[in-house]
Formats: sequence, structure tokens, C-alpha cells
Amino acid sequence: MRYDAERARRSDPAATAPQDAERRQLLGAGLGLGLGALAGGVKAAVPSGTCLDFDHLWRRFVAQCVQPDGRVVDHDTPERVSTSESQTYTLFFALVADDRARFDKVLDWTRHNLAGGDFSARLPAWQWGLRDGRWGVLDANAASDADLWLAQALFEAARLWKQPAHAETARAILRRVQREEVVDVPGLGRMLLPGPQGFVSADRQQWRFNPSYSAVHQLRALATHDPQGPWAELAQQGVKMIQAVSLNGLAPDWVTWQLERSRMSLPGGVGGRWLTHDAEKGDIGGYDAIRCYLWAAVLPPGDPVRATLLRALGGLQPWLQGDGPPPGKLSTTRATLIEAGPPGFDAVALPYLAALGDRAALTRRLARLQAAMSQPLRYYDLVLMLFAIGALQGRWQCGADGLLMRRAPVRYPTAPLDPTCRPLPTSA
Repeated sequence: MRYDAERARRSDPAATAPQDAERRQLLGAGLGLGLGALAGGVKAAVPSGTCLDFDHLWRRFVAQCVQPDGRVVDHDTPERVSTSESQTYTLFFALVADDRARFDKVLDWTRHNLAGGDFSARLPAWQWGLRDGRWGVLDANAASDADLWLAQALFEAARLWKQPAHAETARAILRRVQREEVVDVPGLGRMLLPGPQGFVSADRQQWRFNPSYSAVHQLRALATHDPQGPWAELAQQGVKMIQAVSLNGLAPDWVTWQLERSRMSLPGGVGGRWLTHDAEKGDIGGYDAIRCYLWAAVLPPGDPVRATLLRALGGLQPWLQGDGPPPGKLSTTRATLIEAGPPGFDAVALPYLAALGDRAALTRRLARLQAAMSQPLRYYDLVLMLFAIGALQGRWQCGADGLLMRRAPVRYPTAPLDPTCRPLPTSA
């Protein structure tokens, strides 16, 4: 999803008003510290019903953002938008929650309202909402990250729920992605465009990308399901991009590749370089880039790519070691703070700090996040919490091939992050 300055402002509250007896470790932390033990050492007053636990967060997200017909709504936007990202993220969360009925509703709404009733005929429009008193598509351009999340969710649903038709749909989507959103960039190689239209300059000298769209675990999963596709190559390209553009160890929201024609460059006389300031968004790392740290942290422990990405993205760690809000926007070239971030950024900090082995900072972030649970949370906060808390609790994990290693039951089997939480009733 593309977050402009106004959307970021609305998402910033400051601008708008254990596990079990085996003491399972934090996902990838290497800390030797169970989640239950960690939470027990952080005494935060969290009212009943505001638990920091995947199942409770899922119920809260559904109640706040998901309509009975399967539309996922961001109520903090004037247009009350639904996006291809919000729809496809929700498919993934429904899969993790083993909520097949919700999955089917969300998929049907997405197909009929964003893809004209047929995923094989067109990629989903990225934005739908209210304009001039009428509901409908606001921007028909696709968003490649949502397209990949859609394909991944369908492949996993086919595998875990034994519904082979979903896999056929996923393959049809990937064929369109490959035709419309995968490009061979001079001097760079094959890359994933953020969408089919609007990311290549008219003179074809500049190509714009969103690093957070290249989630390695997801591209590996797609390569497992579709080994003839470009997905493994795109995963490698995404890692190289983050290494090249994360100045001061900070991921940018958007980046630009500038062509440079020279006899001294690559074969064919065509080369290029990454600009330190994106052609449109500058050097800001914020509401898109936060996902880069999350995608790095959820890779399997011991994965050399995980270590490579965490080194490249190590510049965020010092900003998380105090007691104040997490950074919401940073200048990647100057390593300076532009504005504070919302609670969802604290959630992302948990698996990131766990992967880095920073126990002290993780404990502080957990305390902040638990305290925030009693406050109103926005769509994006809940999304980031579902990803991050679900990963920490082991509700979703990916193997080296990118595939989900387990499908979690409806109720968590061991202690939640928050010691005040109680298991949901079986009917949940």
C-alpha cells in the first residue's frame, strides 16, 4: 500500500489527537528467553479484552476493519478505502487463524470488486472507496506487493486446506504479475515494479521501486510453488537493493534507479546508480520501509540472507533502545528523526530486536506496546501487530523454502505474550 504524507500523518497518533514448559525461545532471538517469562517481567496494566496475543488481535481487527461481506476498511481515511493490500493481508491472517469462512468472504469481495470478477483477467485494483457519493474503484492500477500476497495466500490455502482450485488461481495471478510487473531494467536486471503503471519515467531513464515489496520469505515460497518463474531471482535482487540503498542502516520507503550511459559501464554501454533521494519521495524511511525490518526478522534463524539483511538494516536498532516512541519517519541520508511512530512500529520492533538479540530494548518496546493496547488502534497498527505478534508466538513461521511450517489452531496452545490474556472460547 502506498502511504503518502497525509496518510502517514493520519496514522500517527501524536499528529491526530513461554511460552510452554520447554520455554520456547523468541522466534530467531537466540536469547534463551521464553515469551511467557519475558511478559512476566514486564508488568503493564492491560485491561481485559485488549490482549497482546494473535487470536485477540485477530478478533479486534475483524471487529474494527472487516465487514461481514469481506471488505476490509480503513476508517481513518476520508474515502473509507479498501485496498488490495488490506484485502490480501487479511487473507493471510485468516489463513493463520484457520478462519476459512472469513478467508472465503474476503477472497470473494476482492475478486468481484477489485478484479472485475476474474483474477485471471486482471490484477486487483489497488484502491476502492467513496468518491463523490459513490462507491467503487478509486485507482485501477495494481500494487505488486498485494498481488504477491494474494498468490501466496491462495497457494497456502490450497496446500493446507486441500483446495487445489486456489493453486490454479494463484498461478494465473503470477502469470499476470510476470507479464505486467516484472521488468528487465538496464544495468540492473530483472526487478519487481510496484505496479504496472507509473513507475518508469517517460524517457525511460528512471525506474522506481519499493524495497518493502520484496519480502524474501514470500518470494521463496512463490519460487517453491512456481519454480519456473523469476521469484528466486527477485528475492536475490531485493536483498541486493536493500544492501545498496539502506544508507546509515535505514531502509527507505522508495528508491530510484537512474540510468547512466557510458563506455565504461556494463556491456552494451548501459549502467546506472541508485539515487540517494527517490525522484518523488526523497530520502524518507517510514510507513513502507518499516516492513523491511519485519521481513528480515521473520526469516529462519541461521539463514545467511537473514544475517545479511539485519546487518544492512542495523541502523534502526539505536532508535529503539530508549523509552520513547519508535521513529515513524527518518531521513536515511542524515539519520535524523522527522516524526515519531505509532504503536504498530513498536510491534515490528519486537521480532527485529529479538533477531538482533537485544533483550533490554525488546523488553522496553514490549512494555510500551502492552500499554498502548488499551488505546484506539488504527488499521495499519493492527496489521503490523498481527504480523509481528503472530511471528513471535510462532503462529506463523516460514521454512527455508518460504512455506508456512504450521497452520495454527484457532486458540493459542501455550501462554500468550500478555500474562493478563485468557484463552478465547472454543466458539471463537
